[in-house]
Amino acid sequence: MTVEKIAELTGHTNPIFTLELSQKPGILFTGGNDKGLVEWGLKDNSFIKVMFPVPTSIYAVHGPVGYPLLFTGLRSGEVLVFDFIKQQLIAPLRTHKAPVFDIKSVQSKKELLIASEDGTVSVWSLETLSLLHTIKVSHDTVRCIAVSPNEKQVAFGCRDNTIRIYDLEDYNLVKVLEGHTMAVFSLAYAPDGSYLASGSRDAQVKIWDSLTYTEIKNIPAHLFAVNHIAFHPTEPYFATASMDKSIKIWGSDDFKLYKIISREKGFPTHRLSINKLGWYDEGTKLLSVSDDKEVMVWDINF
Repeated sequence: MTVEKIAELTGHTNPIFTLELSQKPGILFTGGNDKGLVEWGLKDNSFIKVMFPVPTSIYAVHGPVGYPLLFTGLRSGEVLVFDFIKQQLIAPLRTHKAPVFDIKSVQSKKELLIASEDGTVSVWSLETLSLLHTIKVSHDTVRCIAVSPNEKQVAFGCRDNTIRIYDLEDYNLVKVLEGHTMAVFSLAYAPDGSYLASGSRDAQVKIWDSLTYTEIKNIPAHLFAVNHIAFHPTEPYFATASMDKSIKIWGSDDFKLYKIISREKGFPTHRLSINKLGWYDEGTKLLSVSDDKEVMVWDINF
């Protein structure tokens, strides 16, 4: 496996917390502790524009497949909605009074899920943008969301160290997974749906069987918090990003460590916490964003 940094996108003046690839090929959106959501062109790795201004930090961005909408979750609890057809912001989604940390969609139900520091997940119609339900998931922050590939279940990672699994048909609680010793920051189902991977502030990655929800494996993955887990779209690998300033690439079938992208290993990588990753260009490239205000583009050759 070879890794080479091929671009560095500069322009953010504050830490970058999140990224989202557009449905339009070659377009990337990034947001963080800045004054706006930024659009980049990945064909020539260039700044395009600030999409719209924001009053507070951006913690989550999501563009649901098949909808000309981009949802941006703010520290204020508000979710801004950009309509690509109208090329403008439309009425925001307002129900949370505390920061929004993650946004995901359920294609089969045409629903949007929004996770907040207030311990709830709000469920919205993607068709009408109306509030359908509010689920009281935890007494503390709901930090991350993962929807199973078959869209039968959804996992919520919480600040109280637990992962809560809900049935997507009726939003009933199925299982509470306990094992992490600190807040759960990242969740991702394997592409084949066979297991759920969780990353925590405790620096561990845990692998949970998605039928029995028993713990299959614990990986002492990083030195500090695991901020994000991203499965490769086609190859048997997943990448992890950490507060320890490294990216690691693991086998998704054997859970072996295959690559460490860090300054200690000689890579010109981020100088501060790496917060989010994204595979693009059919998985030949990996994007990373960091507290160091940089967006980096990595060429990964398996």
